[in-house]
Amino acid sequence: MIKRKIFWNFFFILGIFLIDRVSKLAMIQTAQESGDTSISLTSFLNLNLIWNDGIAFGLLSFGKSFGYHLITIIICLVILFLAIMLINADKVSRISLILILGGAFGNLFDRLYYSAVPDFIDFYFKGFHWFIFNVADIFITLGVFCLIYVEIINKNKINDEKI
Repeated sequence: MIKRKIFWNFFFILGIFLIDRVSKLAMIQTAQESGDTSISLTSFLNLNLIWNDGIAFGLLSFGKSFGYHLITIIICLVILFLAIMLINADKVSRISLILILGGAFGNLFDRLYYSAVPDFIDFYFKGFHWFIFNVADIFITLGVFCLIYVEIINKNKINDEKI
């Protein structure tokens, strides 16, 4: 039973990783072939390839310095911690952790392979641009929101039981 659960966890994490890789490779290839890193799609969405050597939303950009390597090590430790949490997680938390881990492995791969993460999804409205992100970031964000939701529900259950 546990081996089957580990297999399915790995299968879904790998699937998310591959979806992210395919999207990034498609954007990188398109930019290389066209010579253009910015593609206008709609009145609110562009594909705009940038290379992020920081963490989420370009925060803590250090280039290829000691800080970059330290953050990469911390990211590896967080991924290891989340993988350990996944082993004992209930169903909803497990789904959340799978989403986070699939995206985290995608971005970690890029940090190790390219020394930066390709971000390219650019939403904007009337001149306000959100941070440019990628598919891995979408999975990570969904997973985090699901975990927060689970924690709020669990806290409400505990409070209801005390009454």
